[in-house]
Amino acid sequence: MEREARRSLERLLPRLRATFEGTEPDLWEPFEARLKANFETLFDLLLHLYGGRYDFFYHLEEILESAGRMWLARPDELRALDAEREANPLWFQSEKMLGGVCYVSLFAGDLAGIRAKIPYFKELGLTYLHLMPLFLSPEGDNDGGYAVSSYREVNPALGTMEELEALIAELRQNGISTVLDLVYNHTSDEHEWARRALAGDEDYQEYYLIFPDRRMPDAYDAHLREIFPEVRRGSFTYQKEIDRWVWTTFHSFQWDLNYQNPVVFRRMVEEMLFLANRGVEVLRLDAVAFTWKRLGTTCENLPEAHMLIQAMNALARMAAPSLLFKSEAIVHPDDVARYIGPGECQISYNPTLMALLWEALATRKVALLRYSMQKRFQIDPECAWVNYVRCHDDIGWTFSDEDAYELDIAGYDHRQFLNAFYSGRFEGSFARGLPFQFNPATGDMRISGTCASLAGLEKALREETDAEVELALRRVLLIHSVILSIGGIPLLYLGDEVATLNDYSYRNDPDKADDSRWAHRPETDWERVARRTEEHTVEGRLYGRLRHLIGLRKEHLACGGGETEIIDTGNPHVFGYVRQHQGQRMVVFANFSEGEQAVRANELRLHGLGYRFSDLVSGREIPVGDDLILEPLGFVWLCPG
Repeated sequence: MEREARRSLERLLPRLRATFEGTEPDLWEPFEARLKANFETLFDLLLHLYGGRYDFFYHLEEILESAGRMWLARPDELRALDAEREANPLWFQSEKMLGGVCYVSLFAGDLAGIRAKIPYFKELGLTYLHLMPLFLSPEGDNDGGYAVSSYREVNPALGTMEELEALIAELRQNGISTVLDLVYNHTSDEHEWARRALAGDEDYQEYYLIFPDRRMPDAYDAHLREIFPEVRRGSFTYQKEIDRWVWTTFHSFQWDLNYQNPVVFRRMVEEMLFLANRGVEVLRLDAVAFTWKRLGTTCENLPEAHMLIQAMNALARMAAPSLLFKSEAIVHPDDVARYIGPGECQISYNPTLMALLWEALATRKVALLRYSMQKRFQIDPECAWVNYVRCHDDIGWTFSDEDAYELDIAGYDHRQFLNAFYSGRFEGSFARGLPFQFNPATGDMRISGTCASLAGLEKALREETDAEVELALRRVLLIHSVILSIGGIPLLYLGDEVATLNDYSYRNDPDKADDSRWAHRPETDWERVARRTEEHTVEGRLYGRLRHLIGLRKEHLACGGGETEIIDTGNPHVFGYVRQHQGQRMVVFANFSEGEQAVRANELRLHGLGYRFSDLVSGREIPVGDDLILEPLGFVWLCPG
């Protein structure tokens, strides 16, 4: 294969040089050097994906020409960023990193509003900002913007592409990297490609998976998982304009792209590099598990789905080397980890940690959290988890049934308990969440709700019990303390820092009424945010303590890269781990129960704390030889000395 790749490059390079004849050497030579460095990887991947086609080399040359053109169009300041990031490729592992995520319209109205909030982002300590889908999309129901009608146009209600580019530049000048979504499994049915397909253009019909009758859809459907069973059954939608069935994994207005067509791959590479050239530093690859289809399988997590990302990554190394990929794969924990790697997605959401933090709060026990993280937290040292407690989406209980079985937990029954607990149907539950996408055929369901409402604050405020309010705030702080200290990039869903509650007004909007996720996607209440500095308010009680933890993270190398060892604390209610990085060591203990819990003194010494240590969070020194007593829902970050 190496010899074939070398011969192919020898064949293609003169043609590429001729295509770009006249380009300044200081522009062309860096691209050619990166092309040579990444060509074998790219060639092997594309040969597997498209090598059976008679026109393989034509498409390979077209793909490389596209990458070359996008490199030559790349602004000088971004080429400088490329050089900076190539010199420091693990920049994203820094203890200074803190992410935030929000919808532009809901958080600040439009792009100008986001720009005006840069001082707030800096106050909070953000170094990366994920702006949820802001591209042109259909009016009304558009899956929260994930039905994209153009990857090169901003929704006019939010601003223009020029405004977005200026915002990204200003964020970067303030030390904040911009993250955007590349919704690359599907487009909306209003995308130009889909419109041309509907008009009968056979070339564009090849951009999607379109069938003349139900024979093949029925054969595929026999093995597919239904993603939104409350909305519709099956994964195909009939289009009367062309008398055809279109593959629509998610919603009927989201058409799955046909990546078995190399033209689709090339066009999506161009969209990726267009966004990179606007200054986007991280692309969140949406729904990565679904991109490749094969009859007789679930059409999720197929090897070719990984190859597509790896090929895109190789092209990004050539034409926009500072660009990072973030994986979004809400699948079995073992499958999540397979998308993570320097040659695939350098960073990835950690949905298992998120789900099991909530599981531990409900059960008051950490066995499943500890066991799963011991098996799965370690990833390639050149990559990083993005750790979060809530996002724009629902909570699915994505723990491994195999892990649960090892702990004598029945996975199906445990999920039913968690669904009942977090929808408030379990007696004694503190949570006020909402069901999302109940599937009557399987009993499967997910949960919606803001962090504060799920943690008990909504219930406590309604019952006007300050003791319960304090416990709810402690739950919020506890799980945020974990994502801030366990290693990787912590990500805040903006609004959680001021204890935003569920907003039930979505039920009055016909385009949202059937989607309970809008309960945790409210417009930002800036009067609530303004109370963050008032210590006697709920907002101030949470914000001040959370900002304290963020400050501690940014001051301690142990919170950045390096290694995480998940430990058995000897107490079923206490989660623990050891962080080590650049000579710094930190041991964290977190109590997931509402009662005091003890960690034996011998456990402290066992994990390298010696005979003198202090808690960074409280600033107090821990008495030598005594058991460590953790207050209800309390936690410590312990350092030797």
